[in-house]
Amino acid sequence: MTSPPAKRQRTEDASITRSSIWYKDGSVVLQAQNTQFRVHWSFLSQNSSFFRDLENLPQPPEQPTVDGCPVVELPDNADDVKYLLKALYNPAIFHQKALDFPYIASFIRLGRKYEFKDLFHIALERLTDENPATLEAFDALYYPPGLSTHAGRGQPTRITDYPGVYHDILTLARENELRSLLPWAYVCPEIFNGLPRPDGTTSLLSSTDTQLCIIGRDKLLRAQCSPDKTFGWLVPSESNANGCKHHEICSRSRESIWYSFATSPRIQYALSTPKFLTRLPFCDHCRERAKEGMTAGRAKMWEALPSMFGLPPWNELKSEL
Repeated sequence: MTSPPAKRQRTEDASITRSSIWYKDGSVVLQAQNTQFRVHWSFLSQNSSFFRDLENLPQPPEQPTVDGCPVVELPDNADDVKYLLKALYNPAIFHQKALDFPYIASFIRLGRKYEFKDLFHIALERLTDENPATLEAFDALYYPPGLSTHAGRGQPTRITDYPGVYHDILTLARENELRSLLPWAYVCPEIFNGLPRPDGTTSLLSSTDTQLCIIGRDKLLRAQCSPDKTFGWLVPSESNANGCKHHEICSRSRESIWYSFATSPRIQYALSTPKFLTRLPFCDHCRERAKEGMTAGRAKMWEALPSMFGLPPWNELKSEL
């Protein structure tokens, strides 16, 4: 590739800007908005069945050209095209642990539209790592080995962090019908509050997403102690009492957990693992019953998660990809 020009070069049309992605031996010019990119038909065709078919179509005699190359106008954002082409011509970026969000957004929007299948799946994999669609993937992210309590969302691991990144992930997923990413994206604690961006704007949820978050989170909080969910075992029952070796101590332990819900309810509790039970003075019988109840209850809680935000079941969401 030629080195970026010191000043922005323009084509014959003064309103058109020539991108720094401009190969002198390129055979086609892509135009998005007012920006043109000179690239290679062969390279596009190698990575996209859409462009492979387009290359084989007869060129209309009135098709505009630049430096003898046909101009293909794309109804897409110029930055999306730029990031997609940068990745195609510099595949080393795929080895980065964290990829900048503009690449992810470009691969999702254009990867599906123009059948750059590898790029689409690279982006989808990174998004899914941050928004798990299975309980096993959730546990790997939030309860890594050796940790007995919720690790917290923290910073994204495979997408470069910046203020508002989770808002942008949610918006990208919703706008592109990646609905398997939405259940946990709506739960994310960081998503609910607006965050100031470096450019002075504030990242905010849409009114629709805000309403879904409020309603869904309320359902999630209320469901935590339902009989068949994560903390349903806290409700006194005959099966809990039978076999208990230290009734008074075990009852106080249950009450202390219940009190924490009443005084400081958190949606993170909804998918807690039984690991924390080892720190509480339950007898062996009650600890085992609590472990069994939590294990079964959190699995049911996970299965119910999409419905709390007005979405279909997990298996239907994942089949859409």
